[in-house]
Amino acid sequence: MSVVLELREAHRTHGAGAAAVHALRGVSLAVRAGELVAVMGPSGSGKSTLLALAGGLDRPTGGEVLVEGEPLGGLGARELARLRRRRIGYVFQDLNLLGSLTAVENVALPLELDGVGVRAARRAALAALDEVGVAGLGDRFPDQMSGGQQQRVAIARALVGDRRLVLADEPTGALDSQTGEAVLHLLRRRVDAGAAGVLVTHEARHAGWADRVVFLRDGDLVDATAPLPGVEQLLSGSER
Repeated sequence: MSVVLELREAHRTHGAGAAAVHALRGVSLAVRAGELVAVMGPSGSGKSTLLALAGGLDRPTGGEVLVEGEPLGGLGARELARLRRRRIGYVFQDLNLLGSLTAVENVALPLELDGVGVRAARRAALAALDEVGVAGLGDRFPDQMSGGQQQRVAIARALVGDRRLVLADEPTGALDSQTGEAVLHLLRRRVDAGAAGVLVTHEARHAGWADRVVFLRDGDLVDATAPLPGVEQLLSGSER
């Protein structure tokens, strides 16, 4: 399978001199199509920084980040925004749904910004909502939905169109265990269909859905392993 995401000795430093904070220290990581990689580590270890660099939301202060072989460092703000709309799906921890838009409008927005006609974007958005199991909520606003329903809408927005890379930052943090595992199943299904996925999580049972687990500590990639042992027990009673 081809490499979709690659970090090559990626550094991210905030500030300078004695006040400098090294959020990432020369991290190298490759994620292939059809592979879900879980990123674990204590608070402040650099997990969210890694995801922000992978999604083009931040730039490294050293090293390179490439998506499907294209270095993000050479892209301007407009080109980065286009790449995120077309190839990268990002599930934020705080969802980032627009309260003034309905569910279907939130999901259709990236397509419309990319020049897709309103009707075609709405059809694709409705199909994405159906895929995540909330097809009947298209005309509801975020404050008219439960947390789990909002999270599914956020995932539909991340998956709509031909997204080759899906990034998820603690996507189950505010959800009950049953809804959280349903969300992970959706992410796993998209990866199995050929996307590359990166999941930031602090829970071993969620990392059990991944093909590979990497660990960060103080900005360093300290370990990489196959799926966590005991995955079958962690996932018992859940459809993968």
